[in-house]
Amino acid sequence: MNGTHRKAPSARTPVQQAALLVGVVFLLVGVLGFVPGITTDYDTLKFAEHDSNAELLGVFQVSVLHNIVHLLFGIAGAAMAGSASAARTFLVGGGLVYLALWIYGLVIDRDSTANFVPVNTADNWLHFALGIGMIALGVTLPRLRADGGRDTR
Repeated sequence: MNGTHRKAPSARTPVQQAALLVGVVFLLVGVLGFVPGITTDYDTLKFAEHDSNAELLGVFQVSVLHNIVHLLFGIAGAAMAGSASAARTFLVGGGLVYLALWIYGLVIDRDSTANFVPVNTADNWLHFALGIGMIALGVTLPRLRADGGRDTR
């Protein structure tokens, strides 16, 4: 050996790491939505109705369906982090879905059956931030590994 050590290549590209992190956060949020105490008014949690008064962290209105959506997004993020192109698709596509949810949440009557997820004002603005953030990560993060190698999967 000549005294220099080669750094082992990172197994994931930055965009894959971001997709995995976002997926793990969605999984965590989905699970926490089912935890009494972390979800306030847990006894009012309904499957898919606008009058589910349960709120994650006392702020974000949730239902069983809303929590399941978070869990599914988390599973998708973790699974799609396996390749750079899939990770980018998850981040940009998921971001577009969240921007659509933001617009949907702004235009529906929240006291109607159209609010079946359900969403409140805090959810709407979180969906906006998630949409912009996920798209930004998907568009700006490189598909190269730390060692300069391109992800070929």
